[in-house]
Amino acid sequence: MAFFAKGRIFAAAAAVVAMLGLATGAEAAASCGKNGAGFDAWKQDFAAEAKANGVGQRGLSALAGATYATRTIAADRAIHKAFSGSVEAFMKRRGASAIISRGRALKKANAAMFANIERTYGVPPGVLLAIWGMETGFGASMGNQNTVSAILTLAYDCRRPDYFTPHAIAALKLVDRGALSASSVGAMHGEIGHTQFLPGNVLKYGVGSGNLRDRNTALASTANFLKAHGWHAGASYEANMGAIAGWNSASVYQQAIARIAEAIDAD
Repeated sequence: MAFFAKGRIFAAAAAVVAMLGLATGAEAAASCGKNGAGFDAWKQDFAAEAKANGVGQRGLSALAGATYATRTIAADRAIHKAFSGSVEAFMKRRGASAIISRGRALKKANAAMFANIERTYGVPPGVLLAIWGMETGFGASMGNQNTVSAILTLAYDCRRPDYFTPHAIAALKLVDRGALSASSVGAMHGEIGHTQFLPGNVLKYGVGSGNLRDRNTALASTANFLKAHGWHAGASYEANMGAIAGWNSASVYQQAIARIAEAIDAD
């Protein structure tokens, strides 16, 4: 899920906060910052918050070793540019034709897997392949930014701490579970795996092992996410735009996914 708000930012944040049972009110978050100067002090305060919300020693150790992710902040400040312009221009920039061609080939080569996912979740191959191709080039580019540092930096940053704090807690819990490590890498905003889940969504929608760097697990988890966001089996992509919007709130992204998915499924 390329970060542009996987769904509506504040509604999603509230839902994740409730799901993770995070502290609210006076006992909640450490003070935010606008640069790296206060990050180490913030980590010490955040450790108490994380511990109060069930993070164990492995997660706390990962928190202690995290560093301020300057590249993540730079990417975050430029995020709206990535979703600018017309749908046609966006699709061209993202290589839609290549995604469709490769998606059709992968659909045929993995027909049994996609059939099983569709039986289980009611989600057809096209949209999963469109998201997979759009997010990571079918797993070719899952990112090289340290995941724990990225998500903690965004939880510390004053721009959207309420949104990213529950995902930061989730990332530390995933370290506790062994699904992540302190050295795991992913996308600039802390997204994980083939289809780029934020950590809180791994906890909520990840299936099986929850290892989103495993292709089959990532695709099944993506189908589970779409089903949970209202995907109607057998309905058109137009009728399922609400579920696609749950994945990413950028209109050009939603329309591109629907067009690419239709083209893949039409083959």
